[in-house]
Amino acid sequence: MRIGSPKESKAQEFRVGLTPDSVKALVNDGHEVWIEHHAGLGIGSDDSVYQQAGAQIAENAEQLFQNVDLIIKVKEPNRQERALLQARHTLFTYLHLASDLEQTTDLMQSKAVCIAYETVTSDDGTLPLLTPMSEIAGRLAVQEAACQLEKHHGGRGILLGGASGVEPAHVVIIGGGVVGSNACRTALGLGANVVILDKSASRLEQLKQQFQDRSSALLKSNIDYLLSTPETLEQQVIAADLVVGAVLIPGAAAPKVISSALVKKMKPGAVIADVAIDQGGCCENSRPTTHKDPTFIVDGVIHYCVANIPGAVPKTSSEALNNATLPSIREIARKGVKTALLENIHLANGLNVCSGKLTREEVAQALGLEAVSAESVLRQLA
Repeated sequence: MRIGSPKESKAQEFRVGLTPDSVKALVNDGHEVWIEHHAGLGIGSDDSVYQQAGAQIAENAEQLFQNVDLIIKVKEPNRQERALLQARHTLFTYLHLASDLEQTTDLMQSKAVCIAYETVTSDDGTLPLLTPMSEIAGRLAVQEAACQLEKHHGGRGILLGGASGVEPAHVVIIGGGVVGSNACRTALGLGANVVILDKSASRLEQLKQQFQDRSSALLKSNIDYLLSTPETLEQQVIAADLVVGAVLIPGAAAPKVISSALVKKMKPGAVIADVAIDQGGCCENSRPTTHKDPTFIVDGVIHYCVANIPGAVPKTSSEALNNATLPSIREIARKGVKTALLENIHLANGLNVCSGKLTREEVAQALGLEAVSAESVLRQLA
């Protein structure tokens, strides 16, 4: 198969869809691999490194799209890239369509096969291609938000871990999934007092087992586990110095659990890190920001809503992502997209758009569109 990875087009996005090691593996499998000029500079790999791995270099995205059938990216394609997509293409990347009608419409019009990393599943019910970036986003969100609490950023002027005789910051994490548990790990490591909210009592019990020895080991931090109700959520958000929004409904738009009215009740200089921003955000005020201009202030509260948080550490992120995605890429390349998706239900769960049809019900509901079953549209592929 002819496989290509373009240079990422999102602002301050330095990750790359294929690392040199992945290119080498695919070339050794007998596939033809193209990399766009300078696509790997963000991870310290110039064109010569990719050529040594066996890749051919495309001067621009247009040349790459013309020469490949399977396109591997990190973030969603921009408008210009979407215009290059054809029915013969398979796009494999993060899409997050539930909050993006324009992208969804463009992908449907292209007739391409579009598979989203974030909805590929596994036997244990997890999202294996989303997990590595969720881990990094959760950890970085606390790290970045802790800086925003400094006074020169407009924050409350407090240190997350406090000091001798001074209380640590009060960190509230909404959602106990991969993002939330990793945010918790980092907040505890920095010495904060942490409350983690989740709607699942069993998940809270799992987290309690996971962190039961950490609160005493990590700077004597404290951690509480609360069932998320409108009442407990409001109480904790009002008391928080830092709120991490880590709510995820796979494939769907994030619920707005932090209203603009609730933000008005928060402490001046408090920070909200909305890690759910890719899916529209879980705070009513949220809008996507960039690493270059990461925050905005509403009613005295700092909102950190960077839509590609792991892009700040592209080498770590690209390697972690490729570790997760390469087996699926190799399966698609070996079997062909139709056979691979029909034979692997977990990979088929990643199918969002195919031959002009939307195949994820959650996306359809969020955008007011209609969805068809993945199998029905796959059977009609050539």
